Amino acid sequence: MGRRFAAGATLGTLVALVALTGCTHRAEAWQLTNVTGHLPDLDFTLTDDAGRAVSAASFKGRASLVYFGYTHCPDVCPETMGRLMQVLGKLGPDAQKVRILFITVDPARDTPQALHDYVAAFDPQHAEGLTGTDSQIESLAKRYRVAYQMEKRDPNGNYEVTHSSAVYVFDSQGHARLLATDHDTPDAIAQDLRRVIDDHS
Repeated sequence: MGRRFAAGATLGTLVALVALTGCTHRAEAWQLTNVTGHLPDLDFTLTDDAGRAVSAASFKGRASLVYFGYTHCPDVCPETMGRLMQVLGKLGPDAQKVRILFITVDPARDTPQALHDYVAAFDPQHAEGLTGTDSQIESLAKRYRVAYQMEKRDPNGNYEVTHSSAVYVFDSQGHARLLATDHDTPDAIAQDLRRVIDDHS
């Protein structure tokens, strides 16, 4: 069975912080957790799955669904990517305004080629794999309060990486807007994502 951090203190603290924010007017409720103003803008320098150096600025212009995972993940990552494929399917033509950024938490094994093959198996048009040095990944994970940890190696040298399973939704300008967990349905994610897209159309 795959391992993941139960959103635990990290996500729980964030959700509590958002819940404490006062509202001066009644807006339509979000299905997902609204993190607008509570998480920093998308910012990184990494390597894409073609081996090119990229930054967050390279991805402006489309909404980004950011997920931290790894290609050897036995079930959580494939399940999440499968759900995101359903989300894109529900968006219809608006799917062209969305990009999935799969950021590895296992840079030792996840080469650009490995990431390319992995994301292409789901959606070569909308999904892109990103890797970097250990310090680059650690810094980015810390920026968005993502927890991950390498587990003990088995006799064959294989290992799993326990990691948070949330998906971060950034708008086309790179502003953090929403947080989706594995409890959020593809319908709920698609509904809120369409609002984020419409806000910047």
